[in-house]
Amino acid sequence: MPQKLQDTRNNTPGEPGTRHPRGGLYFEDFVIGALYRHRLTRTVTQMDNMLFSNMTLNPQPLHIDRHFCAQETEWGQPLMNSLFTLGLMIGISVSDLTVGTTVANLGMTQVNFPHPLFEGDTVHCSTTVMSKRESKSRPGTGIVEFDHRAYNQNDELVAECRRQALMRMRPR
Repeated sequence: MPQKLQDTRNNTPGEPGTRHPRGGLYFEDFVIGALYRHRLTRTVTQMDNMLFSNMTLNPQPLHIDRHFCAQETEWGQPLMNSLFTLGLMIGISVSDLTVGTTVANLGMTQVNFPHPLFEGDTVHCSTTVMSKRESKSRPGTGIVEFDHRAYNQNDELVAECRRQALMRMRPR
């Protein structure tokens, strides 16, 4: 018999364990050390690479010129734009963790791309909660540090970063 999913749309907003109406977790819900394996995956395409590179005015042939890559690089094919990869990795985490509860991103540190991501690769991601503290200057908020990691279909780490985000506390 299929399991009935709990409908949280009518829960009291201040009730412990209740997500934001859009689905995000509140500051109090984040547990240091918790690991989230995100359910969304994404196969990256040549169009992703072309659009992102063009929208950001990045003419680097390493991303947009297959012939150049085949003739003049060790990769033999275009690399996905690293800032696209960074955005995708963090974006994949949003629906599971922070939709509706992020006030602002405060910074990203320790950004690394240890293995190339190529057109046609499929990305899956995880997030670990590294630390959290209440904000000293903004009542009703706290700062959470996330460790985001992205992998290709062969489980090779293609991107990682630490992100500090200002998160809403549960309404009282």
